[in-house]
Amino acid sequence: MILSEMLRPLKIAVDFDGTIVEHKYPEIGKEILFAFDTLKALQKQHHQLILWTYRTGKELDDAVEFCREHGVEFYAVNSSYPEEEYDSDFVSRKIDADIFIDDRNIGGLPPWGEIYQMINPQEVPGFEDEVKNLPGKKRSLFWKKPGR
Repeated sequence: MILSEMLRPLKIAVDFDGTIVEHKYPEIGKEILFAFDTLKALQKQHHQLILWTYRTGKELDDAVEFCREHGVEFYAVNSSYPEEEYDSDFVSRKIDADIFIDDRNIGGLPPWGEIYQMINPQEVPGFEDEVKNLPGKKRSLFWKKPGR
């Protein structure tokens, strides 16, 4: 059994503008390289993705639909779980998540490939794996076939 199969699924809160797409608010910017590929891979691992964004109303609906068109369905949107109703007297605005992916992190947004590796460190190839994947011996121009 590999490590990722032993771990419980994570709740991952993901920002939209500047994280999944380039900043063009209130418009929708171009996809940030590998954002949707990474999010789909995380969903395939049964992690719960939460869209956590400043957007509301039509701009929020547009962002959710844009993600849906690119193959990403969120577990919840701007809430910790789908049925949560925001009431500022009883519910914190902070999302209950294990990980937050946001361009406003200290140090900014790492590339999506690095984000995937941080969440799945067991899938990062080790030195031995890298050596095994090296091509075989290279032959020089003066290599002679055995027996000649």
